[in-house]
Amino acid sequence: MTKPSAFAEAIHSGYSFKGEKVKIGVGMLNGAAVPDAAVYLPLKTMNRHGLIAGATGTGKTKTLQLLSECLSSNSVPVLLMDIKGDLSGIAAAGVINERISERAAATGVQWSPEAYPVELMTLNGGKGVQLRATVSEFGPVLLSKILGLNDTQGGLVSLIFKYCDDQMLPLLDLKDFIKVLQYIGAEGKAEIEKVYGKISTTSTGTILRKVIELQQQGADLFFGEKSFEIDDLMRISDDGKGMISILRVTDMQDKPKLFSTFMLQLLAELYAASPEEGDLDQPKLVLFIDEAHLIFQEASDALLQQLETVIKLIRSKGIGIFFCTQNPQDIPASILGQLGMKIQHALRAFTAADRKSIKQAAENFPESPYYDIDELLTQLGIGEALVTMLNEKGIPTPLVHTLLCSPRSRMDILSDIEINAIVSKSKLATKYNQVVDKQSAYEILSAKLNAAGASATTEKETAAPMAEKVESFFDNPVVKQAGRTAAAIITRSLLGALGLGGSTTRKRRNSY
Repeated sequence: MTKPSAFAEAIHSGYSFKGEKVKIGVGMLNGAAVPDAAVYLPLKTMNRHGLIAGATGTGKTKTLQLLSECLSSNSVPVLLMDIKGDLSGIAAAGVINERISERAAATGVQWSPEAYPVELMTLNGGKGVQLRATVSEFGPVLLSKILGLNDTQGGLVSLIFKYCDDQMLPLLDLKDFIKVLQYIGAEGKAEIEKVYGKISTTSTGTILRKVIELQQQGADLFFGEKSFEIDDLMRISDDGKGMISILRVTDMQDKPKLFSTFMLQLLAELYAASPEEGDLDQPKLVLFIDEAHLIFQEASDALLQQLETVIKLIRSKGIGIFFCTQNPQDIPASILGQLGMKIQHALRAFTAADRKSIKQAAENFPESPYYDIDELLTQLGIGEALVTMLNEKGIPTPLVHTLLCSPRSRMDILSDIEINAIVSKSKLATKYNQVVDKQSAYEILSAKLNAAGASATTEKETAAPMAEKVESFFDNPVVKQAGRTAAAIITRSLLGALGLGGSTTRKRRNSY
């Protein structure tokens, strides 16, 4: 049996990092905490991404909370995707109880309550800062991938963006895009085909149906102005702590398409707007995505490829991404391989399929002389996890069964009164929550069509009185009779000139 002293020395050697580091717990051996086996988190490699996994009720959310607190305390901004609605308590100081006291003693940490600076955000018009993006910011390629279009349909989307650029038609919200789509398939089809080539009516109909599907998941609230600025996620509070932005998306489980749309746009915008930073001493921003399976639930192959590419490249911008889910198998293998840090809470083995998943999960961890990983995965207690990460040289640290520290903020949700107080003091809410509806493609094309319709009506009305006057003149009985008389006279004169007139015939008959 391994002695605790030898175990502590091995963990100390594996988790002694250069630069800033934060204690997140202590190692456990044979089911008991070893106070000298401190487990630290190196800030330098937090841009290498990570995974937090485990069954329901094993402590994943509290781990998210703990890591967010550690980062904020070291002036690193954080963005949390709060799917279940139970992370808002970070804004309030925690309250000590018996369990917290026991955990603090076991981990050797002096616990004290602390509140953290929080900005509440929303996608669906709820309480908080409303996040929006314009259709133009998505661009034709990203929008086509989100809608799941084929190459032909994607080419038509590119044509729409090109036409709008040439004609100076701003694409801000979905009604702008739909209006242009309808216009090029009807009134403007002939005009546009002269310049841009043939347009398939079938393709326009398919794209329209895809956009309506996105609208049904509430996308109208997300597309539009004022567009959110990425820099507002990277703020430091007046007391030097990193701002924790909590995006409250409690209804996104029923709207996976909208959630994946937002996430892909956010990552793409972060990548495009952030300069290359190389290896920083600490990240500029860390994203924690709770219930990460929602991103991949309805994602197309093209969407997954785009997401994989962004995750591979965005770390060089100083941005880290952590996925939180119940089972590591929820994350595609191509993306799972990019996650340098792994915090694995307990898994449940109720079925043969569960046992198979546990074996697969165990294979994702480095081998350890101290643990039987397959067995330990089903025996971890609440607030315990298997932890491994990358050191500053990019080498995985030893796998360690860790007793995690308790969060210092409230491990419960805020009340409505507390939420209202945070939102009312928010400068970002004042900046972004006003509805802006500028003149864009919808208004410009509507005015153009209305003007064309009014012109056609005016021409018709002008032509109608003239036709009535002509018709009323020739329909007069006197005019009709005069016309018939004149015609008869002319006809007789012509016949007479030809020697066929009636009066000449009678004269000839009389001469005999």
